[in-house]
Amino acid sequence: MSTAKKFAGQTAIYGLSTIISRMIAFALTPVYSRALPVGGNGIFTAMYGYASIINAVLAFGMETTFFRYLQKREDNKQLVYNNAFGAIIAISVVFLLFSLLLLNPIISFLQAGEIKDHSDYAFYVKCFLIILVCDAFCVIPFAKMRADGRPIRFGTIKCLNIFIVVFFNVFFLFGIPYIIGHQLPGSQWIAGWYRPKWVGYVFLSNTIASVLTIFLLLPEILKLQLKFDGTMFKDMFVYSWPVLVANISFIINESLDKAMLKQMLPQNISDQEVGIYGMCAKIALFLSIFVQAFRLGAEPFFFSHAKNKNSGETYARIMNYFVITVAVICVGLVANVDILAYLIVGKETREINHHLVHNVYWSGLGVVPPLLFGYLSLGIYMNLSVWYKLSDQTKYGLYISGIGAVLTILLNWIFIPKYSYMASAWISFGAYATMMVLSYIWGQKNYPIPYNLKKNLAYIVASVVLVFLSFTVFKRNIFIGNGLLLLFVSAAYYFERNELKIIFRKK
Repeated sequence: MSTAKKFAGQTAIYGLSTIISRMIAFALTPVYSRALPVGGNGIFTAMYGYASIINAVLAFGMETTFFRYLQKREDNKQLVYNNAFGAIIAISVVFLLFSLLLLNPIISFLQAGEIKDHSDYAFYVKCFLIILVCDAFCVIPFAKMRADGRPIRFGTIKCLNIFIVVFFNVFFLFGIPYIIGHQLPGSQWIAGWYRPKWVGYVFLSNTIASVLTIFLLLPEILKLQLKFDGTMFKDMFVYSWPVLVANISFIINESLDKAMLKQMLPQNISDQEVGIYGMCAKIALFLSIFVQAFRLGAEPFFFSHAKNKNSGETYARIMNYFVITVAVICVGLVANVDILAYLIVGKETREINHHLVHNVYWSGLGVVPPLLFGYLSLGIYMNLSVWYKLSDQTKYGLYISGIGAVLTILLNWIFIPKYSYMASAWISFGAYATMMVLSYIWGQKNYPIPYNLKKNLAYIVASVVLVFLSFTVFKRNIFIGNGLLLLFVSAAYYFERNELKIIFRKK
């Protein structure tokens, strides 16, 4: 089997479960947009923005470090597992204790000046503390499954987590109202405490799923041994903390804009603006799902393949396929953006009392193209980051992501008051593109890999032109957009046909 086929197989195995789980989660988007008020969606989006940053802190970059040290210390994999998992447990316990001590200040900060619903925000925060600690405890057990080649168990637990979230969301938001509305047994008791369209049920559903996931992972968790190596842990810490900072910076680029929108916009519009941005950004998540699936397959593959003589050529070939794929996805999503918007948030207009009312979510579709090319840049950066991970120069990941984070914070602070979420979308693209360029330049100086720069740039530029034509010039016309997509796919196949024939002929 060719290396390309092997990599594609690993990406499919570890990525398919992520794609399925994310698609199931994606199905909740229209549920939220219809069952919750726009302000409720804004609260949900902003709080998950903060949670994603904290998740990176609690994981402490140990997932990447775990894979690296499994390669470096093949003689004692159990000790690597103990050190990585033990570090996350210690950090999570300290975080939980400090959060409980500072619970009231945290609640006040998240309320952003609102004087009502203090008890609601207290409930949200307590749910999130449970979710964050449980998710942190799952990081290394899930990484161990990937390292041990157990994709079925990995995928099953990931998908079960999402199924649990979906079940309880549907039950709280639709099942209980049905019980009350049809006067089924227990309806009077339920009606006494049930709150229609309350965003707290979304948080509660996620909490239940996270707790149950811990129980599903008990076989892996119980493999932890109380044996640690101080010298190894010191080395792992030196490798890991720049990865931690890089991951935090990445999360800042990904999520902090939503939190800043909540804090910086006037209170009377902040939740609605964040809600619109969060919902429209779901369209770009189709590409994010692919990038995430790629990362799950790529990280263990890159480390395991590092000692091969032709590893550089392999990484360059993977980059070629990746760029072509994400460029096609970008053009395809924009070509069908109206269909996706309809599925997520409903019709563009609807009739109320004989008047056509515009769906407020459709006003935010302009964020889709810049967010898509931001994810394209991020995916390329993930490919490029192999150089500093394999050469143990993770400090460069810190520098690159730090620069991206500074750009995100500074530019959002300057432009959000005037341009709202449109500024955030373009700044996200700019930050990721900057990280991509910096990683390529520094990587070629420190750990050269023979990427085909001209070919990759040609596909990226072509996709940008086609997206501009489809979205702006032809006003999101579905037929013209898909015609451009077909043209792009045909051209890509024509130029890559010889390479594809070679790959699929190899046994």
